[in-house]
Amino acid sequence: MSVNEQISPAFLEDLVGDRFGRYSKYIIQDRAIPDVRDGLKPVQRRILYAMYDSGNTPDKIYRKSAKTVGDVMGNYHPHGDSSIYEGMVRMAQPWKMGHVLVDGHGNWGSQDDDPAAAMRYTEARLSEIAMELLRDIDKRTVLFKDNFDNTTKEPTVLPSRYPNLLVNGVSGISSGFATDIPPHNLREVINACIAMMDNPQITLEQIMGIIKGPDFPTGGIIMGEEGIREAFQTGKGRIYLRSKTSIEDMRGGRQQIVITEIPYQVVKSRLVTAMENLRLEKKVEGIAEVRDESGRNGLRIVIELKKEADAQGILSYLLKKTDLQVAYSFNMVAIVNKTPRQLGIKDILEAYIEHQKEVVTFRSQYELDKAADRAHVLEGLAKALNILDEVIATIKASKNRLDAQKNLVSAYGFTERQADAILILQLYRLTNLEIHSLEKELKEVNKNIAYLKSILGSLNKLLSVIKEEMSEIRDKYGIDRRSEIQGEIEELKVNLEVMVVAEDVLVTISNEGYLKRTSLLSFTRSGGDMNTIGLKEGDYVRYRLDVNTIHNLLIFTQKGQYYLLPVHQIPEFKWKENGTAIVNVIPIPKEDRIVSVIPIKDFNDEEKSLVFVTRKGQVKRTELKEYYTNRSIGIVGCKVSELDEVIQVKLTDGRKDIILVTAQGMSIRFKEVEVNAMGRVATGVRGIQLKDQDVVIAAEWVEGEEGELMVVSDLGYVKSSLLLDYPIQGRGGKGIVTFEFKEGKRVRPNGTTLIRAYAIKEACTMVAIISGGEKITFSTETAPIEDRKSIGKLLIPYAKGSRILELLKLPQA
Repeated sequence: MSVNEQISPAFLEDLVGDRFGRYSKYIIQDRAIPDVRDGLKPVQRRILYAMYDSGNTPDKIYRKSAKTVGDVMGNYHPHGDSSIYEGMVRMAQPWKMGHVLVDGHGNWGSQDDDPAAAMRYTEARLSEIAMELLRDIDKRTVLFKDNFDNTTKEPTVLPSRYPNLLVNGVSGISSGFATDIPPHNLREVINACIAMMDNPQITLEQIMGIIKGPDFPTGGIIMGEEGIREAFQTGKGRIYLRSKTSIEDMRGGRQQIVITEIPYQVVKSRLVTAMENLRLEKKVEGIAEVRDESGRNGLRIVIELKKEADAQGILSYLLKKTDLQVAYSFNMVAIVNKTPRQLGIKDILEAYIEHQKEVVTFRSQYELDKAADRAHVLEGLAKALNILDEVIATIKASKNRLDAQKNLVSAYGFTERQADAILILQLYRLTNLEIHSLEKELKEVNKNIAYLKSILGSLNKLLSVIKEEMSEIRDKYGIDRRSEIQGEIEELKVNLEVMVVAEDVLVTISNEGYLKRTSLLSFTRSGGDMNTIGLKEGDYVRYRLDVNTIHNLLIFTQKGQYYLLPVHQIPEFKWKENGTAIVNVIPIPKEDRIVSVIPIKDFNDEEKSLVFVTRKGQVKRTELKEYYTNRSIGIVGCKVSELDEVIQVKLTDGRKDIILVTAQGMSIRFKEVEVNAMGRVATGVRGIQLKDQDVVIAAEWVEGEEGELMVVSDLGYVKSSLLLDYPIQGRGGKGIVTFEFKEGKRVRPNGTTLIRAYAIKEACTMVAIISGGEKITFSTETAPIEDRKSIGKLLIPYAKGSRILELLKLPQA
């Protein structure tokens, strides 16, 4: 360590914070965020100025882009050449800029995101409208600063004779800040500037009457007037951009969708690929072919449809699922007085007008100084011509030029500037015609001086000059609006029939949780027999549903959760295949269990409700429409206590009676209307008052007095009782006995609890699944019809040590 070296201790967080702060300031001010006055980032400003300074203007021939990049990098922008060239390429692409600032010659990329050719192959020059950004820059209108190595000067901002920030828009990301300003229509923006100069108190509504909204170079339809208003007010807002489409008729009764404009910044090739993938993956039915027919005549994408396809439905689906429609978020951030600020439209216009006041003031002062100098010279020449002989004699008597200048100043009162002008006066200027010409020029110069002084002395005169010059630019470069404005955001509704071919199918869910969808054709080819279904050994079908692919399944679990599963999303298998585990389709936790699966055709059926029954005797009814969801995760369908669980869910119309049966042989029948409709996450009301340790094991919906109630005990005893024996009671009571359990040492027991109950109107077949894998089948006709308090008959004789796992009611043939 040297003697002079000193070490200052510092905390790492302070050091890093200071360094990052400096870096952030540099990125924000000198790289990523545009200046509100000229709407340019530093690299763009340097490119344009370098081209202007080297004479690469519209009236000259094209020059190699590599020369411009070299000039910019060597003189103003000491960064990588690729970043400079990328900035130059963007300013030359008409699908990104409202008005291109670089007139490119060669391959400058495409809307398919093809890159531009290397800079050594392309040529460029400034566009005509870019010259309006640079106009008057040589008249001291803007400040210049030293470049990075102090070898030359560069402008801190361009005069920007039209509001480029709004006209061409910008996007950029820096540390802590991002900006996204869309392009607007040149004619509308200049008209708004003029209106604001005429009326500084102009309202936002009045501005929106002039600037309708953004105007994207790729056209399209802009939806969301409220989003535009919010963005113009605060600098933040959201709109939707939709492609311009039409449906055309073809031969043979077929149709095709033709796209002629796509949203701003959407890559055409990716859009076409995305639509083709939807066709290949059969996510949407009815598309025959997707073609990109774009060429010299403009953009054209054709989607050819199959015969009898729903063209409008397919178009809605494509708008929803692809970038045919996108959201665009305004984030209007720009540098104002070296500070990034989020700006509304009025703030941007005001800042631009203030800039133009400065530009025209500095230009007028520059021209006034020049005119005053010329007037001073002309006055001296006029005076000299009046005493021409004496002036000539004085000059002839002088020793040299310097002596002549001194003599003219001392003898006749000329200033040094005037004396110098006299000495360089050419002899032909002494003719009579030239003398009159000098007098005429002096008169014109004095008139110009008076005009310039009037501009500098009057704000109204200054503004009128700005308005006049902006009007000229508007009339020369203004174009009709390209993007159509639509006030309301049109909601996209896609019919399921567009995505899915309506087909009747069988859906099965096994006890071990295997799920599959099978076409009726596969079922028929397999013999149309439930015994031929593919299952793992020991597994059996718990739910068999005859549904259509355009229907949905509501799957309810014992913990009160539910899942909405569209039938077409169920994986398709052959009838003899096992299917897939249901957890691969919906995320049911291991500790939960399915209790009901209900097919739904229409969630908007106002007469339909879902009724939940829990083991603790709670009953809840909620309107069906509350269960529609787009989410694929579990949602609370019924709130249940920690010690309770859902045992059954039923889709009802509210016109029947409910019978609840308990494990200890009690039952209650009450009208369903006694259960008022309540919210989706409600816990419900009491259906039956339970004894200690008793639980509800079944709920059945009955109507009238026809039919029986069949109950089954845990030892396989079964009996039926007429519905006449079950009078309607009030909800929440203790109920009545529906089975008598035999007790005693010498009596053969008929069970300790009931495990199932069924309302029976017509004879059907029951299958008991026994723990050892045995299946015992019996008909409900064999169950004796007895009093409510009877003991039943043994119909499920299973071996000792086994137990009944499940009772299944087979569908009638």
